[in-house]
Amino acid sequence: MAARRGTPVAIAVILLLVTAAPLGLPGQTELQAAIAVACVYFWSVFRPASMTPPLVFLLGMLVDLLGYAPMGVGVLTLLLVHGTALRGRRVLAHRGFLVVWLAFSCVAAAAAGLQWALTSLLTLRLLPPAGGVFEAVIGAGLYPALATVLGWAHTTLAEPDHA
Repeated sequence: MAARRGTPVAIAVILLLVTAAPLGLPGQTELQAAIAVACVYFWSVFRPASMTPPLVFLLGMLVDLLGYAPMGVGVLTLLLVHGTALRGRRVLAHRGFLVVWLAFSCVAAAAAGLQWALTSLLTLRLLPPAGGVFEAVIGAGLYPALATVLGWAHTTLAEPDHA
């Protein structure tokens, strides 16, 4: 039962570690942040008992340690994404995929904007907004594929009824 409850966080950690590997992909940092936001959002909507605030905090710390943003940016962003997803959970969990995707796209854009603003503020220089825009776009574009995989894990690997 504990392994099934830990599956959402384990999947998120594995995806973060894979995207942190030196793959040489352009925009790899933005991809990593987008995957973190998507994982926290998905599991907060569909399995909130397995994506608790302390676990989101630890995922944010991992994002901050693996990425290039100042410490705390990933933590704050992921906690806000988690809170937003929990607040909309009752509506989103029973809607169709397009509604969930549209809501995620808005959350991803807000998260990317917040990360850009906080990083600019904490580094004391105005960063080009292209990275934030790219992160929002890649997050929204990647969500359908990621949600398919996470949805499969939700109904098979992490399903408590199969324990």
